[in-house]
Amino acid sequence: MEKKEDKMTEAKLFAAHIDSEGNEQSVKDHLTGTAKRTGEFAAEFGCREMGYHCGLMHDIGKYSAAFQKRIHNPEKYGKVDHSTAGAKETNNPLEGMVIAGHHSGLMDGGNRITSFTGDGTYFGRMKSAIPDYSNWKEDLSEILKCNFRMKLPDYVRNGGFSAAFFMRMLYSCLVDADYLDTERFMDKDKAENRSGYDTFETLIGKFNGYIESWLNPAEPVKPLYQCRTKILKECMEKGELFPKGLYTLTVPTGGGKTTASMGFALRHVGAHNNMKRIIYVIPYTSIIDQTAETFSSVFGRSNVVEHHSGLILDLDENNCDPWQIRNVLATENWDAPVIVTTAVQFFESLFSNKSSKCRKLHNLCNSVIIFDEAQTLPVPYLKPCIAAIAQLVQNYGATAVLCTATQPALGSYFREYMSDLELQEICGNCSKEENAVFERVTINNLGVLTKAQLESKLNEYNQVLCIVNRKATAQELYHCLGGDGWYCLTTLIYPAERKKKIAEIKQRLKDGRPCKVISTSLIEAGVDLDFPVVYREEAGLDSLIQAAGRCNREGKRPKELSEVFSFSLEEESNPSMEQSRGALRETMRKYEKVNSLDAIAFYFQYYRELLGQENLDEKGLVKIWDQKENLFPFATAARLFKMIEDDTRTIYIPADETAGEYLRRIEAGYADRATYRKLQQYGVPLPEYQFQKMMEQGLLKAVTKNVYELNDMRSYDSQTGLQLEVEMGIGIFFD
Repeated sequence: MEKKEDKMTEAKLFAAHIDSEGNEQSVKDHLTGTAKRTGEFAAEFGCREMGYHCGLMHDIGKYSAAFQKRIHNPEKYGKVDHSTAGAKETNNPLEGMVIAGHHSGLMDGGNRITSFTGDGTYFGRMKSAIPDYSNWKEDLSEILKCNFRMKLPDYVRNGGFSAAFFMRMLYSCLVDADYLDTERFMDKDKAENRSGYDTFETLIGKFNGYIESWLNPAEPVKPLYQCRTKILKECMEKGELFPKGLYTLTVPTGGGKTTASMGFALRHVGAHNNMKRIIYVIPYTSIIDQTAETFSSVFGRSNVVEHHSGLILDLDENNCDPWQIRNVLATENWDAPVIVTTAVQFFESLFSNKSSKCRKLHNLCNSVIIFDEAQTLPVPYLKPCIAAIAQLVQNYGATAVLCTATQPALGSYFREYMSDLELQEICGNCSKEENAVFERVTINNLGVLTKAQLESKLNEYNQVLCIVNRKATAQELYHCLGGDGWYCLTTLIYPAERKKKIAEIKQRLKDGRPCKVISTSLIEAGVDLDFPVVYREEAGLDSLIQAAGRCNREGKRPKELSEVFSFSLEEESNPSMEQSRGALRETMRKYEKVNSLDAIAFYFQYYRELLGQENLDEKGLVKIWDQKENLFPFATAARLFKMIEDDTRTIYIPADETAGEYLRRIEAGYADRATYRKLQQYGVPLPEYQFQKMMEQGLLKAVTKNVYELNDMRSYDSQTGLQLEVEMGIGIFFD
């Protein structure tokens, strides 16, 4: 019987991939297909030819006899390095690092002299011996006759943060092109179904239908609604008139800024023909459920991607299993017209070195990016986040909108990274009288309470919202107080179940029935609820004002009877909040009306003074790119940038037949992108230590290498979610 490897050597084609039916894609076909896509993606920031060249060179290592033996007989032959070859041929660290890391991730550059083989750096890789791949020149001879003009943009030439950001964007173009071309071969049906989104002209028409009742009400409306409509109209007008750039949208809580900012974005995209999508970034302390649901109802679910999954799948360059490759190819690349995501997902992707997280970054080019509640950007990473936003606006055609009711003074920080652009306010024409319309609550400070005192106060009301800082506190209070009309909302409850609870809460509030909610901060942004009274455990002033936005939201009650109470719990301590609490207390001492513009400005200034300027880039992530001993330390930066310091894992709750079906499809290798999107609705994020504890207790089952499901539903309570001894945790939905 003829040996498998002998048959391979007689083949005319060098194989890049082999699908589940044994069909082969040639290396040449894969390289040219990837090169074309990479060039198209990189053309968005003026680097088509460099992108094409990266795509053409990225897999020339597959021309080696060693790789061909491996791909035709993976059971017999071991791993083969095929990513280093293209990097060696470029002899250019900027392009070479992009190519060398297209599977394993962007690595630290290391040092040209001191790096050594096997140290995990780019220069170490360049010193390693790899199998002969010389057949590539003959197979690609016609293409290589072209003269590639590898001109770098001016902003890259000086190195530093700008050059590193450019490399990550180029890397994103290559990785996504590689994934998509592989998918084109491995699963043609799936590849063909990736498009089919509505045009922005169609989406603008749908939005106009949605706001028709705002613009042309059937009957006279109250001043509150008149002000919301005025804000919306101004935002849409400015969206058409304003050039691409950096903007603030300062709208009081309850002013309809979600709709107004989307109105600005749609008109802005319509006015600038090369703009591709709208990305709505929700605060990292909140959930994206309701915002995504609202946009889906307006634009159609197929046009909106809701991305908060903690799932990370990277394509192993030595993986020859067609089913595993399909799973990896199903990960998200943000090619839809409307994206709703979290600040954690957004910024950690911008500083990541992993292919699965970086593949979507090029789709930020020529997009409108709305940062909801911009004041919640985490202070230890404030400067890196601002530097990244500045890059997107200045060099990649994006328009950024910092949208908040409590606008922090960020102009001076932006000027450090984009001196020629100024922050410009979108909606600056509201009079004092109009702003007064949004003053719908009275804020009081109760000082220190015991849990027993808090429980007693909450029991006095028919309808009340209480927001606490820890998931454990929320669960404990619910178990002490819970009954008919009581609800607990934390990220320990999977999103699909949370949505049901929020819908029930809305209906109870509307009907005037008993409705008492214990929640973490996830409810403070993007959740449209209207309570007569709100209690907020002491955090920062911005959190207090956001909590106040859930009280008398529609202005139907006198503000004197719509009370918001700030309190601290005697038994609770949270060192990470000491500065924000201290700044809040000082603001309360100095200002009787803590939600005034003067009080807000004082709070942010005082808060940053408490922290110190050196703590606005705690890990040195802006200057790390200037060091000489380790060129472009991508892997190091990725380890340092963690908006949530604890590593997290997402586990999935098989709460019903639908969730079980998604998990079984993934287990069998039949999952597509839609499956992973839908499965997000059953995910619960856990800190790594809690994940490991549950694994040790046998409570989790590995569906695949990166997907885990709860193995014992007795550990999940339908009222309070996953049952854990939670030691910490603001209500955060990770990734």
